Amino acid sequence: MSQAALVLEDGRVFHGEAFGAVGTTLGEVVFCTGMTGYQETLTDPSYHRQIVVATAPQIGNTGWNDEDDESRRIWVAGYVVRDPARVPSNWRSRRPLATALAEQGVVGISGVDTRSITRHIRERGAMRGGVFSGADLAGTDELVDRVLRSPRMAGADLAGQVTTAATYVVPADGERRFRVAALDLGIKTNTPRMMAARGIETHVLPVGATIDDVLAVEPDGVFLANGPGDPATADGPVRLTQAVLERRIPLFGICFGHQILGRALGRGTYKLRYGHRGINIPVIDTRTGRVAITAQNHGFALDGEPGERFGTPFGDAVISHYCPNDGCVEGVRALDVPAFSVQYHPEAAAGPHDAAPLFDEFVGLMEARSA
Repeated sequence: MSQAALVLEDGRVFHGEAFGAVGTTLGEVVFCTGMTGYQETLTDPSYHRQIVVATAPQIGNTGWNDEDDESRRIWVAGYVVRDPARVPSNWRSRRPLATALAEQGVVGISGVDTRSITRHIRERGAMRGGVFSGADLAGTDELVDRVLRSPRMAGADLAGQVTTAATYVVPADGERRFRVAALDLGIKTNTPRMMAARGIETHVLPVGATIDDVLAVEPDGVFLANGPGDPATADGPVRLTQAVLERRIPLFGICFGHQILGRALGRGTYKLRYGHRGINIPVIDTRTGRVAITAQNHGFALDGEPGERFGTPFGDAVISHYCPNDGCVEGVRALDVPAFSVQYHPEAAAGPHDAAPLFDEFVGLMEARSA
């Protein structure tokens, strides 16, 4: 077994063993608190260029199957675990997790104190890091220097690296009720699946799509997907969103798409200290006071205060949801045009289903427009 090291930009080093591919990987080190759903996490495009630390102590028990991928490949830059399963045990498993990582060239590390790493990131904030194993191991100063020369997440324009190369269509289950144009900023497989269950035919468009491309679909609604990177770099999707709002086409955004809608409404964004990544994060609806337990994966957030009403070029809007843990904005709703968004994942898999009715709310906006 090759030796490995996780090296953080502040000079902290954690030693362990190689897990998955052997070599070097660089990225932003973040932690995910989900106790299940590692396959969905690893294949979520929103984790592009991030080294994910799994806080659950045992990872890989259910192996790797051919059904649960959220996209066409593993997107994480690296994976950090404490105790990898020696033998997976699940009737759907086709290969061990370590084999899937190695096959796709994902460099990981095991046998490290993930609780200590998580506490360090919570105290110091998410930071750049690298996993080095095998012949790529070197002196600490040299490895830290390599980490410091890697790009930061702030200012990273990554949606173009994960988007589809060409438009594709996911048909509705049964009779088609609506047609939706979905902007692929890093869309997950389960999103069109949940729309299909509601009679929606989803046309998934590349991130560079124009308003003419959207209108060519003749959509009943527009969806802004999740995705990686700094929302401050997404000027093209913001302009597209503003064009959609001008035409009063029903619009729904999640995660990165939520930040895009917020920017289109005139709000700023900022980088969180260590982000929200897990499947048990509470969110409060400011109108009803109802609490939902949600799945989240974001390192940036919108400016705003819970319940705040503010003016936009498209009429008034309100900060509709927030996280009671830190006051972070979790939802925004336009009051004079049919548009809303949330920072969390109503399509969560694995994860809670509290937010799934948001897709029904999107359907309601489209029904009202067609009435």
